[in-house]
Amino acid sequence: MIRGYPARASVTPGELLALHVSTDAARFRVWFYRWWEGAELMSRSEWQAGRFAPARGADEDWHWPRYEFTIPLGWPSSVYIAYLEEEGGPPFDIALTSAAALFVVRGRGGADVLYKIALATFHAYNYSGGGCFYMNPPRSRSPPGARVSLLRPGGGIGGETWGAADYYDERSARQTFAHWDAPFIRWLAGEGYRVDFCLDSDIHHDAGLLARGYRLLLSVGHDEYWSEDARDHVENFIGSGGNVAFFAANVCWWRIHYVDEGSAIVCHQGGPYGALDHWWPVTGVSRPEDALAGVSYRHGGGWWDGPRSTQGYVVQQAAHWVFAGTGLENGDVFGAESSPPLVGYECDGAQLACMDGADGGVRLAAQACRNGTPASFVLLAASVLGKGWQELPARSGLAAREGMHAATMGIYARKGTVFTAGTTDWAQVLATGHDTVVERITRNVLGRLRML
Repeated sequence: MIRGYPARASVTPGELLALHVSTDAARFRVWFYRWWEGAELMSRSEWQAGRFAPARGADEDWHWPRYEFTIPLGWPSSVYIAYLEEEGGPPFDIALTSAAALFVVRGRGGADVLYKIALATFHAYNYSGGGCFYMNPPRSRSPPGARVSLLRPGGGIGGETWGAADYYDERSARQTFAHWDAPFIRWLAGEGYRVDFCLDSDIHHDAGLLARGYRLLLSVGHDEYWSEDARDHVENFIGSGGNVAFFAANVCWWRIHYVDEGSAIVCHQGGPYGALDHWWPVTGVSRPEDALAGVSYRHGGGWWDGPRSTQGYVVQQAAHWVFAGTGLENGDVFGAESSPPLVGYECDGAQLACMDGADGGVRLAAQACRNGTPASFVLLAASVLGKGWQELPARSGLAAREGMHAATMGIYARKGTVFTAGTTDWAQVLATGHDTVVERITRNVLGRLRML
């Protein structure tokens, strides 16, 4: 048995990476892989003397034995995996191994694109230590809420994860790097993009990070947990002319608080006074997440188990540059026949209403400025979620009586431009290489927003 975690999951070239490792083997070594076109071996450590330490609670610093490694100056910014090998252990497999720790080597600026890893969301579902935000949540008094430690195995790789297996991909658990980010990054590598990487906590702690020459911030997969500082810094980036592409959903659904010098996160998700860390309601933060991405999970929905039923995305603005080269017309459908379906497993939406089109057909319209959706929001495509969807989140006020739940692809401008795909599973479909529309839209968005 061997497991481990980093003391800090974000480092720069030349810095020390501290790994905390527990093993019952006499010795082990570390294989360092960069994830780009796949797992690229960068180096291998000498054999290290193994030491055993017990597991602790989900809210604790596990204080496992510490091993230090210097990050070479020549390593490019990327996501890296430290694979912990006992003698005679199995070969590295990003989707299956529990003997690994994820970390990021941050960029120094100069790339057009900055890719954000949603580490807080990974840890919210990380069940190492017998608890997470969704089951047996350890409690915090100050601030009030559930608390989980970042100093334990897991956080994208190497830990237990809470939640149902993906019907379309049982090999890589949801809420892991292998499931969400790895396929999208492999696609970026194949397309030849130059990309820097960071964690969501880097954006939280460093107000100047986004000002280092980046034109586009990328968020992929499941980006559910945001601190107030991280959101402030991203919205300031947009307000200063920076662009954001959310190939993701369930974006900014919960607010988190970094505590204990950034070694743990707290989120108040319920209790006698309500969910104080929901962004949108007046009983919570009263700062609708729609103002960030243009959409919200409360206008979308989730389908967690079994094969999904979806109509796919129905095109609403075929003349928009996002659809250039796709050959699509208004009313055409895409993403319905892919496996997995493009829409799901969780979707974000704008508040929509039906209206009559000039050709006598039915069109959908975004109700701009409702619930925080920017006035410049353009509805590109939508997929109405039927009653079979397993969660259609409750809404308040007029939104509870009007409109519909729908996955919404859209775009808006506020000095900077923000694109949202409205679905978590964009990366899974992109990775198949079988959906030319999804590939072309991705190229269009990245090509334009990294140059604006």
